[in-house]
Amino acid sequence: MAQSLARIVLHVVFSTKNRVPFLKDPAVRTRFHAYLAGTLQLLDCEPILINGMEDHVHILCNLSRTITVARLVEEAKKNSSKWIKEQGPAFHDFFWQSGYGAFSVSQSNVEKVRDYVASQEEHHRKVSFQYEFRALCRKHGIEFDERYVWD
Repeated sequence: MAQSLARIVLHVVFSTKNRVPFLKDPAVRTRFHAYLAGTLQLLDCEPILINGMEDHVHILCNLSRTITVARLVEEAKKNSSKWIKEQGPAFHDFFWQSGYGAFSVSQSNVEKVRDYVASQEEHHRKVSFQYEFRALCRKHGIEFDERYVWD
């Protein structure tokens, strides 16, 4: 085949370091998500939806065939961290946790995951980020050690 083709949908989740609620202001969070979307576009990873809460973010996107998941997350974290720190002194101590969760999404489930990402505010009235992340890992068959997941 002369042409390389791929359609890999990815759901990525990561938190601020120690889940510090830096993104409390909805207006800042909206601009922040828009900035992340721009970063993904520059990586040729089409954003489907980016949303989150004051202490974590969910990215639903198409993964470019020319980039690894690790590089996507590295660039998203690095660029967004730099941007938020430029938004004022309140953000100078902003850091992402070192790890992340990345989950594959079948084409038939994209709308369901999109709805889930869109409903973060409602979802987190009932459950914590830690509970949510554990559930995502269990759902995707990912084993993890609690001692190393949270920072």
